[in-house]
Amino acid sequence: MHELASRFRSYLVLERGLSDNTCSAYAGDAEAFIAWCESRKTDPVKAESTVVEDYLWELKTKLNISPASIFRKTEAIRAFYRYLRIEGETEKDPTVNFRSPHLPKKTPRYLSRADMEKLLAFPPGNTFASLRVTAAIELLYATGIRVSELVGLRVESVNFEQGWLRVFGKGSKERMVPVSRRALRCLKTYIEACITRFGGRLVSSDLFLNSSGRRISRVMMWKDIVRRGKEAGVEIHPHPHLFRHTFATHLVQGGADLRSVQEMLGHASLNTTQIYAHLSRGDLKRAHDRFHPDKEE
Repeated sequence: MHELASRFRSYLVLERGLSDNTCSAYAGDAEAFIAWCESRKTDPVKAESTVVEDYLWELKTKLNISPASIFRKTEAIRAFYRYLRIEGETEKDPTVNFRSPHLPKKTPRYLSRADMEKLLAFPPGNTFASLRVTAAIELLYATGIRVSELVGLRVESVNFEQGWLRVFGKGSKERMVPVSRRALRCLKTYIEACITRFGGRLVSSDLFLNSSGRRISRVMMWKDIVRRGKEAGVEIHPHPHLFRHTFATHLVQGGADLRSVQEMLGHASLNTTQIYAHLSRGDLKRAHDRFHPDKEE
């Protein structure tokens, strides 16, 4: 696989938490587009919107690709350019003004309260690595931050007294996210383990460290979380982004308004957060069935 497409696939797996089939399909679509650009001596990183349009038009007219496949390939290329922007490899997105046909939004997967309780109740042990993943899971669930934001946290990012995290999201946009006392207690325990491991001092201002005292990678954090999920016996194997969906879902189910959830997630538009709006409908229906005076006896 082309090196750029391979890195894109790793991003989809680690950051987006998509299925293996979807990640492979998107990466394959990106690789095909990259190869098409290179065959025309065009750098895909610097491609204009007309280049993408020509590629999609060729797929439609010469290769007779179905509309559904065209839609998927368009979404793959859009995701590819979003990835390039996140990684700082390009400043412009040639697909930014593309309009995709309206499709029903899929319900995001999330952990049930029972599975979340299993994870949170799992004995953390007293090893450095175990306490680290416990603190990471607690923070991810308590705040809904992205894994890239998690590994980018610094010691000074945490206000233990007032219960806030200072987070830098996409585009280095800063936001303040409330965090529970329980998560802060786990974080303090992990920091104490850091101090013990590294000779009675903090060796880095980065919060989550590997065994050598350097910032932990997203890959290592992802693997640790998957392993903990298997150990705890949860039904859906957790990955970092799954906690973001779980955080938002449980907030909405508990009665939180979408504007507040939007602020905590760091969504630029409320439209992005609207995907969680339907999640409370089941609770509303149950409440209606239970309390409406016209219910059947």
